[in-house]
Amino acid sequence: MGTKEDKLSWWQFSLFGVGCTIGTGFFLGSSIAIKKSGGLVLIIFLLAALATLFVYEALAQMTAKHPEKGSFRTYAKEAFGRWAGFSMGWVYWSSEMLILGSSLTAIGLFSQYWFPGVPLWIFAAGYSVLALLVVILGSSGINKAENLFAIVKIAAIVMFIVVAGFALIKGSEAAKSVTESVSEWGGAGWMGAWRGLLYAFYAFSGIEVMGFMAMNLSKPKEAPKAGRVMLIVVTLLYMLSIGLALLFITKDHLTLDKSPLILPLTSLGLPILVHILNGVLIVAGFSILVASLYGVSTMLSALSDDGDAPAWLAKKKGKRQLPLYALAVNTAGLCISIVLALVMPKSIFEHITTAGGLVLLYTWLFVLITYLKLLKPRIGGQIKSWVAMVLIAAAVSGILAEKSGRAGFWTSLLIVVIVLLITWMMNRKWAQKGMT
Repeated sequence: MGTKEDKLSWWQFSLFGVGCTIGTGFFLGSSIAIKKSGGLVLIIFLLAALATLFVYEALAQMTAKHPEKGSFRTYAKEAFGRWAGFSMGWVYWSSEMLILGSSLTAIGLFSQYWFPGVPLWIFAAGYSVLALLVVILGSSGINKAENLFAIVKIAAIVMFIVVAGFALIKGSEAAKSVTESVSEWGGAGWMGAWRGLLYAFYAFSGIEVMGFMAMNLSKPKEAPKAGRVMLIVVTLLYMLSIGLALLFITKDHLTLDKSPLILPLTSLGLPILVHILNGVLIVAGFSILVASLYGVSTMLSALSDDGDAPAWLAKKKGKRQLPLYALAVNTAGLCISIVLALVMPKSIFEHITTAGGLVLLYTWLFVLITYLKLLKPRIGGQIKSWVAMVLIAAAVSGILAEKSGRAGFWTSLLIVVIVLLITWMMNRKWAQKGMT
């Protein structure tokens, strides 16, 4: 719990949520969603936003009623027992490690726009070292910086919307008519939308971090309002920018290693804005990388404090009391991402994004199940939860409809199976000691 001066108003909390949400999942992950879904990408983004809202509202209502430092991990433990808190904590940690790898890869791909001859693994290694240094030397300012970068990211998307909108109104030759765009992007059909739904969800990853930060709200009961405002703003920015982008790019030009916001500015012949936006994408992605690395290291330390991880992970060192051992474990995870970038640079982003997005959705699914068990909401809350669960199930199953997504699916399933096996062994140990 922070001091009174540390408390956030609901609008500051909303801004923090924007900073946690808008990142490489949108700036680069949306290219996968567009590639698979075509023009229906706008509909799947709207559906993903709706489900995300319902997940967030469930988490916010639990937070408002029982503010807990451990957020959804603690609520799962209260609802189902220690095994649930243990498994949920480690599944979420696994998803965050994959998302860290995805962010790292995306920043490297953005950097290759300027330096195409530099191998992706070199960028991955360089940004990993830089992120670690920032966390070790300047962790105290990460939350403040996140709010600043939130404004920068919003400004960048608004700039794109204004420029693309002006070019469309002016009648630029680079812009297609709505009819031409529908013809260009209309072939994917509902099967394509089903395959792309996961990547629309991935653009909203980060809302669960707001659950951890909700303890810092001056009025915890305003958490639902803050989340609704944040998601409305983010969804409008996403849909306007993607909708305009579809009017300027073609299927042939859309690639999975370039942001769909960069391509329209290139076709409009605006190299200065292209370089500015690319710089913002790198800075925005790096800010998410640093915040996530610090957050997931802190959470690993918290798991240790609760006896759900080795005790040495809880030890903190130095004047800033940083969880250096936890940071070292997460650094090992980043090293795996670097190796993957070395051996499979062409497909790494899609595979890591798929696996990370799936494992995160498993966490969201358990948040909803915990909410139904713990608060026993009225019919409205139950309907919202079931709608969200159906959409999450559709996103997960859609990955199996395409061969390229199956590697990520089996990876995510392997992670869950490993966590459940460890949980089963730990549960037997706890039962013997009467600690369940």
